[in-house]
This record gives sequence, C-alpha cells and structure tokens, in this order.
Amino acid sequence: MRPIERFIEYAKMPTMSDENSASCPSTEKQRALALRAAEDLRALGLEVEVTDNCYVYAKLPASAPAKNRIGLISHLDTSPDAPDADIKPRIVKFTGEDILLNKEKGIYLSVKDYPALEKRIGDELVVTDGTTLLGADDKAGVTEIIAAIERIVREGLPHGDVSVAFTPDEEIGRGADLFDVERFGADYAYTVDGGALGEIEYENFNAASADIEIDGISIHPGSAKGKMVNASEVAHYFHSLLPERETPYYTEGYEGFYHLAGMSGSVEHASLKYIIRDHDRAVFEKRKKFVEEAAEKTRERFPGAVVNCRITDSYYNMKEKIEPVMYVVERAAEAFRRVGVETVAVPIRGGTDGARLSFMGLPCPNLSTGGENFHSRFEYLSVDSFNKIVDALVVLVTSLTE
Repeated sequence: MRPIERFIEYAKMPTMSDENSASCPSTEKQRALALRAAEDLRALGLEVEVTDNCYVYAKLPASAPAKNRIGLISHLDTSPDAPDADIKPRIVKFTGEDILLNKEKGIYLSVKDYPALEKRIGDELVVTDGTTLLGADDKAGVTEIIAAIERIVREGLPHGDVSVAFTPDEEIGRGADLFDVERFGADYAYTVDGGALGEIEYENFNAASADIEIDGISIHPGSAKGKMVNASEVAHYFHSLLPERETPYYTEGYEGFYHLAGMSGSVEHASLKYIIRDHDRAVFEKRKKFVEEAAEKTRERFPGAVVNCRITDSYYNMKEKIEPVMYVVERAAEAFRRVGVETVAVPIRGGTDGARLSFMGLPCPNLSTGGENFHSRFEYLSVDSFNKIVDALVVLVTSLTE
C-alpha cells in the first residue's frame, strides 16, 4: 500500500474530539484509529502499547549506535471546527484552475480565496467534497511517521532507538494531559503536526481561556423599568471593551489577540468564552489582566449583575525551552535540506502537544505535514509534499547514526 493510500484510509475514519466531554479520550471514535495505527506499527515489528486512555506508544529498538534517542509524535483527533461525518477524500491533479469539490452544491476550492494554492501547481492534492474537513491535521502526520518507519525497516537502514506516540484530544488542548514522558523514552522529539512543506516551528502562542459568566435579573418587560438587568446586554457591553482590531481576523505573525470562541445568552444568564493568545509572555500577562479589568468595569457599569471571570492558562511558548537545545531544530532543518527542501521557521499561531511536552522535559519542535487550510472544509494535502516529508523523516532518524 502506498503511504498516501494509507492516509486516505485513515482520513475516512471520523475522529473528532469533544471539548464538552470530560473523559479521555473525549470521543471513543478516536480509539478505532489508535488501534488501526497500532496494528500497522506492529506489522513493522515495533513494540506497541495502546493505553486505556487511547495513547499509542511504540518503540523501534536501535540497530546501530546513535547520538540520541529520537521521538516522533502526532495526534489522532480532528478539530470540532468542521464536520467529520462521511469524509470523502480523493486525489486530484492541480493545474492552477479552481477545483470543483462538489458539483451538486457548487463548492469550489478557489485560488482567489486560497492563494497559497499557486505554489502547488502541478501537485497532486488530496481534497474532500467540500462538506467536511479532510483530517490531514493530523492524520497526515500519523501516516508520515508510519511511512518513514516502514521504509527504515524495509530497507534495513541503520538507526538508533526511535520512540513513536500518537495522542488523543490534541485539538481540544488535552493531548499532553496524560502523556508519559518517561515511558516514551526519548531525549527529544518532534510533533509532525504543521502545515506547508518546509515549515519548522519552535515558537508558539502563550495561551489561556477566559470564561465570562453573567447573571442578570429577569422581569416582565412591561414593568421592567429600573428593575431588569439583561445579562445579554451586559455581555454585549463587556465585549465592547475589548480592542476591536485585536482579533484573529486582523492579526498575523507574532501579533496576539482576543478571540470570542462562543457565546449564549438570555435575560437571566449569558456566557462568553474567549481564547487569549500572545507570543510575548509579558504581553500575554497584560492581556489576561485587561480581561479581568474589563470584567470589573462591567460590574461597575451594571451593579445589579453578577459578573464572574475565570481565566485558565492552557500552554506557554516553547521557545524558552527549545533555544537552549537549538541543535534539535538544526538537525531537522538539515534533514529537509538533504532531500532538497529549504526550511523556514514560522511562529505557530496556536499550539501543539509539543509546546506542553517541552515544558514537561521533552524538547519538541513541530514539523510540517504538507497539509493546508486546517480545521476547514477546504483543507487539502499535497501528495508531493507528503512524500518529501516522509523522505525528510527517514533522513532525520537515520542521520543520528552517522
């Protein structure tokens, strides 16, 4: 089976995680992919364990002395931001024209809307029918790791100890919650969970969530003068205090933001859910304080309302943990160069399991998968990039014995 065919099989398996579930994994459908990936790794001779919480740990024992014990990590789940039911992946040759994804619904993957496609002219692309995500984030990473291990084993290439892990629930921020670094047994690792070919990421947002809960006072609107406190209006006022142009729509690169991720409301109760992001730790702390101050101003403006603000840190910028061991990034860049791919370091406008793992003592930068438009019905994966990434992973692992 060609590696890309394995990816297509994996992509058809729905594995969306669920932030409203307290279990781990948050959805049992992730387990089907965990067991399938474990089976494929066992077929290559690896020692594999699947935990009750759906973490896959695998080990390829060394065939030669190596400089370090290396690890490769990807996640099993897909984002709740786009549907994952009845995924229909297919391969198309991209000629530069808009790609018709769904004739019945008139859905196109448009070059105008997604200009990065212009770099993929001549490539084969895996796309969907425009009604679901594809799941290259991160089933492409899972498949690329397995494909690299398969080639190393099949061709008898010398290698040191290689640890592999596939995690659940990364998309809802819990992928590292129960990760056992000691069991994993690597000196450093790479998450294969990035985007366009050649991107290497070792900087990410500092991240927090902010939950604003507002209790108002409901009364018949005909006799409400001086008595009603409309929680939805209070919520509207709170949101108006946040900087209008510091949202994902207006920001890029290292610029942080406040993102209203969910809201609900009635007269009696309203709820606002935000994510707060910034690469700079000091600015990140200021952003959290700003939200708390906005809550206090809201209380002052509406003394009859109860305004609760809960801010919870999610992860921090891995840069401070990677910079002391930058050889880890340099080795990955060299592996890509050896297969003819120039690399670029880009800041992650989000996070990966690797961010938290780096703070758990496992330095873990992020490598590209070749997928783009993640969390979207217009997600696609370049087959050409996919194959290059497999080549680079093979070089990365085997070069440690040189």
